[in-house]
Amino acid sequence: MQITLLYGQEGLPLNLPDNWDVTVITKKPMPVVSGAGEAVARAFEKPSGCGTLADEARGKQRACILICDVTRPVPNGLVLPPLIRQLTDAGMRADQIQILVATGLHRPNQGDELREIVGDDWVFENIRIENHYARNDRDHKHLGQTSMGTPVKLDRRFLEADLRIVVGLVEPHFMAGYSGGRKIIMPGIAHQDTITYLHSAAFMEHPSAANCVLEGNPLHLQQLEIVDMIGGALAVNIVIDEHRNLSFVNYGDIAKSHLEAVGFIRPFAEVFVPRRFKTVVTSSAGYPLDKTYYQTVKGMVGAQEILEPNGDLFIASEISEGMGSGEYVQAQRKLIALGPDGFLEDIQDKQHAAIDEWQTEMQLKPMRIGNIFLYTQGLSEKELSLTGVQVVKDLEAAVLESARAHKTVAVIPEGPYVLPFVKS
Repeated sequence: MQITLLYGQEGLPLNLPDNWDVTVITKKPMPVVSGAGEAVARAFEKPSGCGTLADEARGKQRACILICDVTRPVPNGLVLPPLIRQLTDAGMRADQIQILVATGLHRPNQGDELREIVGDDWVFENIRIENHYARNDRDHKHLGQTSMGTPVKLDRRFLEADLRIVVGLVEPHFMAGYSGGRKIIMPGIAHQDTITYLHSAAFMEHPSAANCVLEGNPLHLQQLEIVDMIGGALAVNIVIDEHRNLSFVNYGDIAKSHLEAVGFIRPFAEVFVPRRFKTVVTSSAGYPLDKTYYQTVKGMVGAQEILEPNGDLFIASEISEGMGSGEYVQAQRKLIALGPDGFLEDIQDKQHAAIDEWQTEMQLKPMRIGNIFLYTQGLSEKELSLTGVQVVKDLEAAVLESARAHKTVAVIPEGPYVLPFVKS
């Protein structure tokens, strides 16, 4: 049996014996929207919880549109042209419209990469496009604190616009339950003080800060409270299938429309299986999510629910851009020095997490269950020593050795875009 794992832009074949018991965990077939461009335009005329986009734009003087950074394959080239056309038809000039890349604490996207993200040459050349920088104090406005003490500092370019719109991809997220919507504001355009507070161990270790969980998820609830503090926003929500085709699009009030999009994707993204497995193979969802080891952790966490205690979890990730930020590398060094228990003890009582150490903390979760193995062609030997997991040079051979006795394997080709759970 040959299975293709999402890996880079080409995929990675995995060959397993035909006589083995192989469970391939995929979404059920998702619908594909015909006439995708027209579907986006129609969404603006059928809002959820607000006026049509034309009505909302009429009389406005300044629009700010948030888009995701390079780690999310949002089809902005499909969304932005009709969106901006709606604004200009309502009387806004191109110089009154700004696009802000909601980078959070990720690196900025520039040059050809920025053009790729925007996805449309006219938009790229005629609309002002800037990156959010979470560490620039002067770019942010302090709005006070939430009910849980979160300091709320957001990019003033978004706050000072009288028309605020976010464009995002709705998919499972291993901390916030589902991505998109409110998450594009926090952490997307939040100051580092806000981000590090909401990524401290007090939030990350909460049992409801997990994939596909919204109810009782403290991160999700704080994100909604921050949206309320700024008086709300509008959202365009996108769902794509495994081939990056448009499956769903809607527009409306950021909270209401996001929940509708979650309601659409949930039956596809959440897959139930009858039991756990001793050998599990997954991916980091391919390009662009598998560009760094930092993002690769999401694939490990996504597969942990079906891993038997002391079982083997294999993840394949191209990691074409290396480990990630310098701060993340420092966190991984601390993991290697202190070990998993020592690392968690060291961060447990901190009010603000160190930048990017939360990804190392999330890696601890599958490590508590079983043995993690990484296959990649993108890291140096020095970088491999910082992963904190075991490294395999031949994925097929390692999987065959792991499952030789029981000859049973679960494979999740799409990685963290599909969340398997054991059906009780």
